Amino acid sequence: MSSVLTEEALSKIKRVHFIGIGGSGMYPLAQIFHTKGYEISGSDNNETETLEAVRKLGIKVFLGQRAENIQGAELIIYTAAIMADNPELIAAKASDAIVCERADILGVITGWYDNALCVCGTHGKTTTSSMLTQIFVDAGEDISCVIGGKLPSIGGSGRAGRSKDMVCEACEYQDHFLKLHPDCAIILNVDADHLEYFKTIENIIKSFHSFADMATKAVIYNGDDANTRKSLEGISGKELISFGWDKANDYSAEIISKKGLVTKFTVFYKGEVLGEAEINVPGDHNVLNALAAMAAARYSGLSFEAAAKGLASFHGAIRRFQLIDKVKGLTIVDDYAHHPKEIEVTLRAAKGLDFKRVWAVFQPFTYSRTEILMDDFARALEIADISVITDIMGSREKNEHGIYTEMLGTKTKNAVWFDTPHEVVDKQTAEQKEKNFDECIDYIIKNAEEGDILITFGCGDVYKLAKKLAKKLREND
Repeated sequence: MSSVLTEEALSKIKRVHFIGIGGSGMYPLAQIFHTKGYEISGSDNNETETLEAVRKLGIKVFLGQRAENIQGAELIIYTAAIMADNPELIAAKASDAIVCERADILGVITGWYDNALCVCGTHGKTTTSSMLTQIFVDAGEDISCVIGGKLPSIGGSGRAGRSKDMVCEACEYQDHFLKLHPDCAIILNVDADHLEYFKTIENIIKSFHSFADMATKAVIYNGDDANTRKSLEGISGKELISFGWDKANDYSAEIISKKGLVTKFTVFYKGEVLGEAEINVPGDHNVLNALAAMAAARYSGLSFEAAAKGLASFHGAIRRFQLIDKVKGLTIVDDYAHHPKEIEVTLRAAKGLDFKRVWAVFQPFTYSRTEILMDDFARALEIADISVITDIMGSREKNEHGIYTEMLGTKTKNAVWFDTPHEVVDKQTAEQKEKNFDECIDYIIKNAEEGDILITFGCGDVYKLAKKLAKKLREND
């Protein structure tokens, strides 16, 4: 087994296999490799809409991960969510193939472009990457992109173009973004997350500093955020472009009006009015995301008018305040937010809209994050009028510290929770998860009222709950 992937080695490879091909981060890489003519195969444990999209490309998909799936592959790519005892990964490492983690491959890909725009930050990466991609697409640019969520205008979470420009969502998890090759680093904010790895906010700031230092041409950063400014200390030899509410920033904004999901605002560059823009996703935080995308687009040579046009046509990425349905007077929205700050800003945005009550349905993700940020989660969820909490989705972790939903539920005012018995939840089957979701749905149907908005939160599969709720309400209707 080799873990070294050089350009020379890549030029000789014909067959590539993806372990976990249905993941939002893996699918765009498979698209790019597929477009470049490689023979692709992949595997995943759960049937999803993404797997259907993969199959439509003509890619062979194995449902279930077994050692024999990797046969014939010369390059095998896996995600950080794949555990060490995964039989496919074990077989891969014992084979003669080159075996690489997703972040390493993404690093190779970003090096293929002359203008790699890498969007990082604790919050807002997917939305901002999607906004920026939408701007390029609407401007007729043949952009390449790798986004952490699905963008309707490109039919997925990535595409392979022929221009020099690439938009790449850059995740700080386990310092993965330090493997990239950014020409322009875009830093949205720096907050405490992934503390099971970073331990302290100071270590997080250091990593963002390293990422900014790697940028070969420019850094676009949130000048209002103290931690972001701290991460830029000592950075030189490249263009530094700031954005924020403060007029002292290079790019700033002033809100003109808010109506429904539409926010209109004036954009300033170095104190001078550039013009008016609008976005169709709620929340002041999304105005800042739009400013970052605007700055990156203009840095890349697009006009203000082109950037404004793209922002106006952007109606959100999939799982970012995505409208699922309006049924029996209940508005059902799904959101990927899985950090307390993300949940807080989304709930505050929802409270600013004219709904009767705001429901939060939260699926905690990983035991370590739930344990470390439990008090913060409780405070964020209390912004909602009613919170419903599902079982914790352990994903890549084992429940070593005995962390359960009831611990968060008892800390959260106005919350109800549905906890699978402790002796079975740590080895939860698909049937048990379905039952857990059904208990939540039954409670919501009995208690929701006309004029309420319900938002499902989490980076796991809680979106299935939102869709099943909408379906059940329609059937009952």
